[in-house]
Amino acid sequence: MDFSHKNIAELRDLLKSGRTSAVELLDFFINKIKQEDADQVDAFLEIFEDAEEQARLADERIKAGDDAPLLGVPVALKDNILYQGHIASAGSKILEDYVASYSATVVRKLQKAGAVIIGRTNMDEFAMGSSTETSAFKVTKNPNDPSRVPGGSSGGSAAAVAAGFVPFALGTDTGGSVRQPASFCGVVGFKPSYGAVSRFGLVAMGSSLDQAGPLTRTVSDTKLVFSILAGKDQNDATTMPLDMLQEHKTHKVKKVGVPRAYMQEGVDAQVLDRFNEAMNTLRQEGFEVVDIDLPSFDYALSAYYIIMPAEVSTNLARFDGLRYGLQIEGESYEESFKKTRAAGFGREVKRRILLGSFVLSSGYMDAYYYKAIAAREKIRRELADLFKTVDIIATPTSPTPAFKLGEKTDPLSMYAADIFTVPVNIAKVPAISVPVQPVSRDGAQLPSAVQFIAPEMHDFPLLDFAETFEKIYADNNKQ
Repeated sequence: MDFSHKNIAELRDLLKSGRTSAVELLDFFINKIKQEDADQVDAFLEIFEDAEEQARLADERIKAGDDAPLLGVPVALKDNILYQGHIASAGSKILEDYVASYSATVVRKLQKAGAVIIGRTNMDEFAMGSSTETSAFKVTKNPNDPSRVPGGSSGGSAAAVAAGFVPFALGTDTGGSVRQPASFCGVVGFKPSYGAVSRFGLVAMGSSLDQAGPLTRTVSDTKLVFSILAGKDQNDATTMPLDMLQEHKTHKVKKVGVPRAYMQEGVDAQVLDRFNEAMNTLRQEGFEVVDIDLPSFDYALSAYYIIMPAEVSTNLARFDGLRYGLQIEGESYEESFKKTRAAGFGREVKRRILLGSFVLSSGYMDAYYYKAIAAREKIRRELADLFKTVDIIATPTSPTPAFKLGEKTDPLSMYAADIFTVPVNIAKVPAISVPVQPVSRDGAQLPSAVQFIAPEMHDFPLLDFAETFEKIYADNNKQ
């Protein structure tokens, strides 16, 4: 049986009915990865040796009547999510041989739900990038067109799901790093409200922006995985109890806002056509779709590229050549520090550390960092007021389809790829990328997607709405 493009629900039915086993399922996916990943997609950095034992134990639990929601289903982890006893390098030479001494909360929750952790996926170094080209180890390709990027920084996880190597994967999203690669690869990508899912055990990039999120084949799979991952964690003071999320569970989406002025420049014509088709589908189904203004969103990208590097420079200060990771000895601590970081960090990481150190330095903190924080609060207030008049905001997930490998050598053009996703992290609200009809480019059919944004802590109504959209859009495009 070909399990490549079956979703979680379908695989669980096969496992519960005895038509397949967790070991058989795992063997299928591992063989597919071995045959098709290397040099074709390059989504994986490692397949875990203990995956077979995990699958065997899952089969025992199934035989004993255990009905855990992910029992026997394989999952891949982005390389910045800690899994005890396994390497988590964050795509960087400085952590190339680092073995995690504990597991992230999201990993422990997946294990409790019965998931089989198959391996770790490639990523932009320390999650800094939008194409998975800054990884210290390999460049991941888009399964839909290997000459193009899969997006980033969770490009390995998105490509693994799109290629049929796993039914779902985990990524992290700091400025769109789950949603943008989901859009480029043609899968569903969800960024929860900040604090809805624990960050404990994630290699930190921007602590006030980071959020773990799933990449799946369907919105219903995303709902299932999110319900398992969400909730309070005593190891992460920013997390919220599940009850706070469930307070809004019955909220019904009726009105969708579209920031037309924000979409006037830089959006590919075909991507905009697909977006407009999606909005017409919603109108036909009785949803009210209205134009809205988001003037503060013009500052979101600029604010992000001040706040994020500032937090990067702080978080990455711990990689000093003494405590863990790469260590290059020098005649003094200062020399060892310089040599280790010079050899261990790639160009993009160094660029953001320098930028972050600059905006936090004496004389410039008031001019840049504090103004970015003020802009962030203005964006949050503007969104909160706007959500009093609309239930959901819709945009394209990315202004373009997947671009060519090596195409965006200018950092600013790469940063601009996140124009629709960054405001979500700045505002700490939830958002989901849902695939729509592909666009044509150079003879290839490339995925496109719509992003839906909801108020803070309205994750469940957002997922319900996205599931409805996914169904009606698919039904309309069958006709």
